[in-house]
Amino acid sequence: MSFEFLVPVSELIVSQIELLSDHALGKQIKVHTLDNGVPDLQKVDIAILGIRENRKGVDVLKETLSFDSIRKELYELYPGNWSATIVDLGDITPGNEISDTYYLVQEVLSVLLQKNIIPILLGGSQDLVYAQYRSFDILERMVNLVNVDSKFDIGDSSLSMTNTSFVSKIIIEQPYNLFNYSNIGYQTYFNAQEEIDLIEKLYFDAYRLGEVISDVTIVEPVMRDADIVSIDLGVMNSASLGGCTNSPNGFDGREICAISRYAGISDKVKSFGVYEFMNFKNEETTALLIAQIIWYFVEGFNYRSNELDIRNKKSTLHYSVPIESEVLSFYKSVITGRWWIEIPFISSGNNKLKRHTLLPCTYSDYERACNQEIPERWYKAKQKNEI
Repeated sequence: MSFEFLVPVSELIVSQIELLSDHALGKQIKVHTLDNGVPDLQKVDIAILGIRENRKGVDVLKETLSFDSIRKELYELYPGNWSATIVDLGDITPGNEISDTYYLVQEVLSVLLQKNIIPILLGGSQDLVYAQYRSFDILERMVNLVNVDSKFDIGDSSLSMTNTSFVSKIIIEQPYNLFNYSNIGYQTYFNAQEEIDLIEKLYFDAYRLGEVISDVTIVEPVMRDADIVSIDLGVMNSASLGGCTNSPNGFDGREICAISRYAGISDKVKSFGVYEFMNFKNEETTALLIAQIIWYFVEGFNYRSNELDIRNKKSTLHYSVPIESEVLSFYKSVITGRWWIEIPFISSGNNKLKRHTLLPCTYSDYERACNQEIPERWYKAKQKNEI
């Protein structure tokens, strides 16, 4: 597939790169420019892509989006001790119809997935997650979606999809490739009780804002099991976005960057997006925050430990815990100290599920099992396997 329709990074930002220190991130990233075209994707690990689409944003001014401020702040940062090769592919502009934009996003991301390149997406309204998710169709397997958001975004599936209802379309539309949906940071008063009940009924995972703020490490096993991660900037408190008209409650900059690093360090995460960027009152503050969110994701990526096949590694410890009528199997990595629990696989003829027989967990889950408490995430995953 040709990427000729991608819009190069603006000449203003390209000219500013020349003024940067040789050690700055902007000098390390291969950038899509008007003169040089799209960078070669050979041996690339991460690709940045802007999507200037916001027509399905509810209560959003349909203004033209620009990600120049984000790129300016990102390029000025200094990389860590990184080995990842990063490209900036430029932007996708809105198609004649919203479906045209979704198609282009899906096609570009499908190519990147096949090349084992992780896209970092800049949006745009969050309904674009639908196209981000559909790009995984080409892999023909079940996927896990994690949405860092104050709302569940399920909405009414009978109405036209918006940035507050894209999850329902993902759930009900064929091909059915969604195995699990997890929400991190929801605030109860922003979600209808019917949606909260539906999350429970479908055995999905949801973590309230206060729960995560009290212990951000609970995010790690959730991210370790994710294929797609989406961050809605609406999950941030207004102070962290320069005093814009956002909720006074939400994550602060340190918490969202920790969450982003957990996403980056996950061996499974193959697609990452930050959405709902608009021309905020204090755009520089928001742009710098997004740049740092991206920085922490890449930082995490550079510390991946390649533990997807943990069960077959010689350095893995195995523990069996009898509980009720079950014997729970736990696995611990000697190298990283991380834990997994095995889910009994129900043979249903659906081979897409076989990869989900190991579920990331915590040492606390193991301790609770030893005290005859079945881990909640294990129970939910087992129930989904049996449906």
